[in-house]
Amino acid sequence: MRLFPRYTTQSVETPRTKSRGLSRSDEQQVWAEGYRLVAGVDEAGRGALAGPVVAAAIILPAQHRVAHIVDSKCLSSAQRDYLFAQLLSEKIGCAVGVVPADQIDLLNIRQAALKAMAQAITALQPQVDFALIDGPDAPHLAVPHRCITDGDASCYCIAAASIVAKVFRDRLMEYLAQLYPHYGFERNRGYGTPEHLTALREHGPSLVHRCSFAPVKELSQKELWPELQR
Repeated sequence: MRLFPRYTTQSVETPRTKSRGLSRSDEQQVWAEGYRLVAGVDEAGRGALAGPVVAAAIILPAQHRVAHIVDSKCLSSAQRDYLFAQLLSEKIGCAVGVVPADQIDLLNIRQAALKAMAQAITALQPQVDFALIDGPDAPHLAVPHRCITDGDASCYCIAAASIVAKVFRDRLMEYLAQLYPHYGFERNRGYGTPEHLTALREHGPSLVHRCSFAPVKELSQKELWPELQR
């Protein structure tokens, strides 16, 4: 499955957000400190019951600006697809990190998200000089970095990374929907919608469900110890 296809953006609705987009002031501050290649980093899929957690890191040129860049959660699917294509056409470098469900169960979701971020930053070509990371903490990195709580709502390059991570993960979930058709992953993206929870009760967890997450954990326990159902 091609996760980064070529788009004809003329056929996609241009986003109509309340704002034209976020400020690049955080990047400008880092550029003023002497760094040149500054990446925004964010993750997607932290709260899902199934599928991987995905992080994206993206470096955008200082002289370019894609309009309407905001937190991916504020955009429709069509808007994210449109901006995803725009960002990839503008980017200096972009990479993703993917940590699957079994590793999430082993590490816990916080550590898995940090691992995905580290993977994305390490995979960037060209290598980044500085990383702006969404959230209160960061993975262990060899490059200078700064954490920004709710950075996807305030920082341009982090919001851009949130869009890339979200679109990439959504396409992974569409692929997993073909392998595990009972759960509606192409619609719920692994999150705990009523449809998904009903399918879990009827079919039990799949190999891509996070068994450490309730209610998946509760269903897994009932399968292993039927007496718990009494």
